[in-house]
Amino acid sequence: MFEHVKQDWFSNIRGDVLAGIVVALALVPEAIAFSIIAGVDPKVGLYASFCIAVVIAFVGGRPGMISAATGAMALLMVTLVKEHGLEYLLAATLLTGVLQIIAGALRLGELMRFVSRSVVTGFVNALAILIFMAQLPELTNVTWHVYAMTAAGLAIIYLFPYVPVVGKVIPSPLVCIVSMTIVAMVMGLDIRTVGDMGELPDTLPVFLWPDVPLNLETLSIIFPYSVGLAVVGLLESMMTATIVDDLTDTPSDRNRECKGQGIANIGAGLFGGMAGCAMIGQSIINVKSGGRGRLSTFVAGSFLLIMVVFLDQWLKQIPMAALVAVMIMVSIGTFSWSSIRDLRTHPLSTNVVMISTVIVVVATHNLALGVLVGVLLATLFFANRIGRFMAVTTSHNEQQHSVTYTVKGQVFFASAEQFIAAFDFKEAAPKVIIDLTHAHFWDVTAVAALDKVVIKYRREGAEVSVIGMNEATETVVDKFGVHNDPKEVDKLMGGH
Repeated sequence: MFEHVKQDWFSNIRGDVLAGIVVALALVPEAIAFSIIAGVDPKVGLYASFCIAVVIAFVGGRPGMISAATGAMALLMVTLVKEHGLEYLLAATLLTGVLQIIAGALRLGELMRFVSRSVVTGFVNALAILIFMAQLPELTNVTWHVYAMTAAGLAIIYLFPYVPVVGKVIPSPLVCIVSMTIVAMVMGLDIRTVGDMGELPDTLPVFLWPDVPLNLETLSIIFPYSVGLAVVGLLESMMTATIVDDLTDTPSDRNRECKGQGIANIGAGLFGGMAGCAMIGQSIINVKSGGRGRLSTFVAGSFLLIMVVFLDQWLKQIPMAALVAVMIMVSIGTFSWSSIRDLRTHPLSTNVVMISTVIVVVATHNLALGVLVGVLLATLFFANRIGRFMAVTTSHNEQQHSVTYTVKGQVFFASAEQFIAAFDFKEAAPKVIIDLTHAHFWDVTAVAALDKVVIKYRREGAEVSVIGMNEATETVVDKFGVHNDPKEVDKLMGGH
């Protein structure tokens, strides 16, 4: 147990602390921006980011992953805040946490195995595009100083790692933020800063219970929002965990992460914060800056609170151009550039799934909807591909006046029509044998197809035998099949 704690918390202390500081700096403007999107005071997003990051450091299932207030969640809160106010948002946040804990207890995190690699790639590429697009307002209708600062920031981020000794020790995004802030202050540049984003809180968060009536009416108001927040939050968290798994070549406990997200959101709701989830951009900043353990997430949340409450005068001086440079680095690093090259070699179906996921996410700004579309398309393509592997061969026995149909492959809803079409009902022999030794029947549609074939042959006067069923096929045929039930056969044959 102690070894496990040591590995998660203290195996990379310097890297985790420095990475956490970088993430905390990048979290501030995003938390404020997401609060504005949701229509609440900036402190709601900042308190949420602090609470969620600190709590998830202890209870999450993916060390090194950053969770806080996010844009995807903020978009779902707009109507609730507008129509019912902040107190109902806090209540919805608590219910979101409860639903996520239930999802973890039901082991719904395991459903991630149904998300194909092409959907994950599409999700990542779409998120990279959205991260970049989110920076464009900061680069539109501004003076040349902003472009110069952003370009200088990117140069520091990409070139500083090549500086001997210190380049490998200090994260380049941290150097970018600190140096650009000093330049802006010394030169007195009139450019947009973190302080222009909104008023920062000047007190620590305090425990509070949402001031809403505890009745069914309140539940009917918040439940639809809480379900949406819980689903989007878990989906984004699971996808982010998959990406961080790949970046660090380490595994994560997805069901523990589901429960952890729920506990973290309950904590946020009880301290005046809005619901949040894992952040792919900040998680990648953390990993790229050297963060690997739970300490990096804890430092990010703790340092965020220290900055906004005690170092707010310095924090307000950070130019947005420096943070834009960091986020552009995240966007470039997030995008899967190999997926562009792979378009020529990957199957068309894989490319369609990936591109469709990107288009839907970017068009709707709804990550859950994009992933849902990608998963549905991937499922349809897979079913179509597997259905094509089903084949039926025919052999005649003149002496016994019989014909044997040997079925090979998977028979289910996608291959049921092909199965029926393989039989010639007009040239029916006195005896028909359907050999299922090398076949597997999966669903009701497949069984209905078998019923149809058997009954059609019997209608033509043939004696039909079904042989060679494996145990699973026999179970599903016995349960749903009607070709051996005289009453049902009589109905299907029109009473004849």
